[in-house]
Amino acid sequence: MDERDVVVADSLEGDSEFLRELLAHTSEGMLTIDAESVVVAANPAIERILGYDPEELLGSSKLTIIPERLQDAHLAGINQYVETGEKHIDWTGVELPAQHKDGHEVPVSVSLQEHEYEGRRLFTGIFTDITERKRRERELRERNEDLEEFASVLSHDLRNPLSVAQAQVSLAREFGDEEYFDSVEDALARIDSLVDDLLAQAREGRAVETESCSLQSVAEDAWDGVVTADASVVLPSRTWQVEADASRLRQALENLVRNSIEHSGEDATVTVGVLEDESGFFVADDGPGFPTDVLRRGAPGPEEGHYGLHVVERVADAHGWTVRFTNAADGGARVEFRDVSLSRA
Repeated sequence: MDERDVVVADSLEGDSEFLRELLAHTSEGMLTIDAESVVVAANPAIERILGYDPEELLGSSKLTIIPERLQDAHLAGINQYVETGEKHIDWTGVELPAQHKDGHEVPVSVSLQEHEYEGRRLFTGIFTDITERKRRERELRERNEDLEEFASVLSHDLRNPLSVAQAQVSLAREFGDEEYFDSVEDALARIDSLVDDLLAQAREGRAVETESCSLQSVAEDAWDGVVTADASVVLPSRTWQVEADASRLRQALENLVRNSIEHSGEDATVTVGVLEDESGFFVADDGPGFPTDVLRRGAPGPEEGHYGLHVVERVADAHGWTVRFTNAADGGARVEFRDVSLSRA
């Protein structure tokens, strides 16, 4: 007996109806084609996976269930095998997209077997729908990416209040003035707030809960949360209210201030203002600006040493704002936030 024969009890030997029932009730789809890629057999599970009644497929090309962009490769592969015996994919199991009757693609795992019946060369594929597995893999991948980003943002953004605390402790030791300890306390509170915010983002996603807050006040808090040395800040002359998550907005502004001082020098001037059409606000500095090649590639990212600007992008996305990295007409980097709900207080 060939090791691939179906083994049945003696009482069922030769019972073709039993074999039909066996194939009809398997959970995997089965599709058999001939050497010309014409479908000669299909079982009922194919309908559950790909939407086609088996009889609809009989006599049709196997291309019926293959996305158009992959059809040439499939035909070339089967023709190559028929002519040379050389396989272009792993027949023991390969993951491929299949075309559902309604037009969408279904991820499937397919194992193939060649066999002969009444002198005809046939190929049977066993189809397993792996949609759920792919969904779980995608969720796991996204969760891992979120955890990696959480760790990166945490390590990056904690440096702002930590630097402030360290600087204030040094001043307190030198001058013995207790007011420096107030600044240390504020920095530690900011660390606590950042940890809570980032944990919430990791657990609940990136959505934000907004409230009306003062752009000037948040900008001042952000300025106090960074070691600014001899740098100076210019704020809007009017009081503006912005609909935002105040803590996340402060996180973005802290990163922009820190970025300006790191790239423009300790005596930089940072300006926070409202766009002329009042559709949003901007943060600009008087430094050298973003390199042209960086702007040509789009928003500066971690690979250019601008991890803080990546954080800024994520904060803007969470609010539904549009963020644009550019250079001011008179020089210096400029970051604009548009589609922002602003109002005059």
